[in-house]
Amino acid sequence: MKPANRLAFIKEYYFSKKLQEIREMQHNGIEVINLGIGSPDLPPPFDAVAQMQLAAKQEKAHQYQSYRGVDELREAFANFYKRNFQVDVNAHAEILPLLGSKEGVMHISMAFLNEGDEVLIPNPSYPTYTSVTKLVGAKPVFYELKEAQGWQPNFQELEQQDLSKVKMMWLNYPHMPTGAKAGKNVFHDAIKFAQKHHILLVNDNPYSFILNDQPDSLLAYPEAKEVGLELNSLSKTFNMAGWRVGAVLGSKENLQSILKVKSNMDSGMFLPIQLGAAVALNENEDWFKNLDFIYQNRKTKLLELVQKLGCQLEERALVGLFVWAKIPSGYKSSEEFSEHILQTHHLFAAPGTVFGSAGEGYIRFSLCVDEATIEKAIKRVEA
Repeated sequence: MKPANRLAFIKEYYFSKKLQEIREMQHNGIEVINLGIGSPDLPPPFDAVAQMQLAAKQEKAHQYQSYRGVDELREAFANFYKRNFQVDVNAHAEILPLLGSKEGVMHISMAFLNEGDEVLIPNPSYPTYTSVTKLVGAKPVFYELKEAQGWQPNFQELEQQDLSKVKMMWLNYPHMPTGAKAGKNVFHDAIKFAQKHHILLVNDNPYSFILNDQPDSLLAYPEAKEVGLELNSLSKTFNMAGWRVGAVLGSKENLQSILKVKSNMDSGMFLPIQLGAAVALNENEDWFKNLDFIYQNRKTKLLELVQKLGCQLEERALVGLFVWAKIPSGYKSSEEFSEHILQTHHLFAAPGTVFGSAGEGYIRFSLCVDEATIEKAIKRVEA
């Protein structure tokens, strides 16, 4: 059977294919240390798991649930935003829980993009922004982020382009894969830019609480809800990647459009997951301090490994779950260097080109492995 034409414009997700290759190596007796995937290995909050287990015993726990999510979860998201971002969000009208924020990338695109619309996408960035844009028949238009400019968008350059067909713009701060935080005026300038050109602005914000003492939100800025949406997730902040729970926040009108798509795509989120997630969102500051303590120790070790591999690091402090570094001189491409350390040291790290052409010359390492494993990787390189 011939597949749909839309599949001709996208490839299998890089990590899906690469992880299969790594599994085959391990099946053949080669122990590969995977430093490429941002899937937290630490446990979720104990009380969130306990609440999920308790909720699973409720009489109606296993029935279909509301497409809008239960009150407890939406209210927990509202309290989380108020407490951590000083943002007031109406729990009943301005929050829509999702089966992970990756689902939100698709739902938002389906709700607002027509065939032929253009979408401004950062380069480098999360590959799903591009693939989903193509899947819905829209056109990716990349705006390049540069290390020399702190991986920030250049709105003056964007103003010189033909923006007549642009319908949406993706932001992602703290930025993946580089770890850059939004500059002082980025969200303010982005809102003004979106207002001027009638563009829907979407900030994907899952990394604000990893090694970051100043979390920020697009919605904290005046008039943001008029032109903007924000995606958030419990995957990284609370080590709940496999639970598949996140949310999109924004105006009632915009969320109603997304709900039209979502309500035709799933039948609600498992109730125990929602109630467990609500408990996680109410964790206190100690949760974040303990998480950062672990990640900072891992990062110190990982930086040692990265330097032993001959990679160069940025001087500025970067946040999030990854270390982004320049590959050593002498290699033709990021993929060549990534393949070299995989075959030579049995270490996997993601080549920067996975995230766009502007990622050429860089490689990304994950903090989602324990210190002992990073130490083992260091010894392999030293040997």
